[in-house]
Amino acid sequence: MKLKRKIKNDAWKICFLAPAVILFIYIVGEPFFRGFLYSFTDWNGVTKTYNIVNFDNYIKFFKDPSVLLPIKNSIYYTAITVVVNNLVGLGLALLLNKTYKGTKIYRTVFFIPFVISFVLAGFLWSYMYSDVIGSIFNISSLLGNPKTVIPAIAGISLWRDAGYVMVIYLAALQAIPKDYYEAAKMDGASVLGTFRYVTLPNLIPAFSINIALFLGWGIKVFDYVMAATGGGPGKSSETLALYVYKYTFNYNKVGYGQTVAIYMMILVFVLAGSAARFFRKREVEM
Repeated sequence: MKLKRKIKNDAWKICFLAPAVILFIYIVGEPFFRGFLYSFTDWNGVTKTYNIVNFDNYIKFFKDPSVLLPIKNSIYYTAITVVVNNLVGLGLALLLNKTYKGTKIYRTVFFIPFVISFVLAGFLWSYMYSDVIGSIFNISSLLGNPKTVIPAIAGISLWRDAGYVMVIYLAALQAIPKDYYEAAKMDGASVLGTFRYVTLPNLIPAFSINIALFLGWGIKVFDYVMAATGGGPGKSSETLALYVYKYTFNYNKVGYGQTVAIYMMILVFVLAGSAARFFRKREVEM
C-alpha cells in the first residue's frame, strides 16, 4: 500500500510539472539544440540548404580579429556593472535597513526602475544623455564618445538595476540575528569592526547571488546597447551579444553567429559559476 501511495503521489507531481517542462523544452531546449547544430554549418538563415563545415566556425573564431573588440567591450562593461552596481546597491541597503519614517517609500522608489524594460531604459537614457544632460552641462552626449560610451551604458544599468541589488542585500541584512550585533557591542567592537566581522560575513550569500548574476548579465548584455547606441559610435560599444545578432541577422551567417553565441554561453557559465563557487566556499568557512 505504501508503494502504491508513493507511486500515486509521484505521478501527481509529474503531472503538475509536465506542462512547465514541456514549455521549457519547446521554448529553450529545442532552439538551443537547433542552434548548436547550426554552428557546424554555413547556413545563411534564408535558404533551406546548407553545408556541414564541421569545426570550421569554431576555429574561425580564434582567427577572427573583429571579435576582439566586442570581447573587450563586454568584459569592460561587466567589470563596471559588477563593481559599481554592487557597491551602490549595498550602500542603499545599509542606508535603508532602518525603520525611520519614509523607509518603505524610498525602497520602492529605488526599486521601481527595475520593472522598466531594458529597451525602454535604453531609449530613455539615450534621450537623457543627448537632450537633457548634454543641454544642462553644455557637453556632447556621452553615448557619442568612444571613450565614454561603455561607462555611459553601464550608467543605464546602474539606474535600472541597483534597486534590485539593494533588495537582495536588504533581505540578507534583515536575516542577520540581532544577537550578533548585541554581542559585538558588548565586546566593545567599533562600527567598522562590527561591519567587518558581523555584517560582511553574513552577506556572503547575497554577494554570491548579485555578483554571479551581474557577471552573466554583463557578458550577454544586448538590450541597453541595441536601444541606446546600436553598437556605435563606429563599433566602440559593440558587445558579444550584438556581434552575434549582426552575424546572424545582418550578415546572414547563422552558423558562425551561433558559434560565437556558444562561446559566449561558455564564458558566462565559467565566470558566473566560478564566482558562485568562490563565495559558497567562503560561506561554509564562516
